[in-house]
Amino acid sequence: MSVVKSPLSEQDRKIVGDALQGALVDLVDLSLVAKQVHWTVVGPRFRSIHLQLDEVVASARLHADTVAERASAVGVAPDGRAGTVAKTSGIGQVGDGWQKDTAAVQTLVDALHAVITRMRKRITDTADPDPVTQDILIGLTGDLEKHHWMFQAENA
Repeated sequence: MSVVKSPLSEQDRKIVGDALQGALVDLVDLSLVAKQVHWTVVGPRFRSIHLQLDEVVASARLHADTVAERASAVGVAPDGRAGTVAKTSGIGQVGDGWQKDTAAVQTLVDALHAVITRMRKRITDTADPDPVTQDILIGLTGDLEKHHWMFQAENA
């Protein structure tokens, strides 16, 4: 059932809906991963990495809301439930316990790389069916790439 009608064709709505749902799941999981690492990072660079992780969390949550609202606007019910995120996220598992600052940084580099790679495919996939969605994905990917660069520089 879709209460919201979209000007997109059914085929285009499916492509766009899949891209937005995948983006939502990855962003929700990214915020959870970054928060988990935020709570467990230790080491000489604790404070700076701890604060940097909160920036990623805030960014991922903001973009997740934008993506979910775009999905709703095109008539696709977004699904950010824990079970859905756990089953479909492209981010690997985070280890339990404390994480040394260098390992914490690498965890974020890897998580961001996974999300960015999937976002870039979604950018390509949505180019024709919905440039509005594509624009949202381009903007958030640019933001994620900035975080990715900054975390890579931490362990250089």
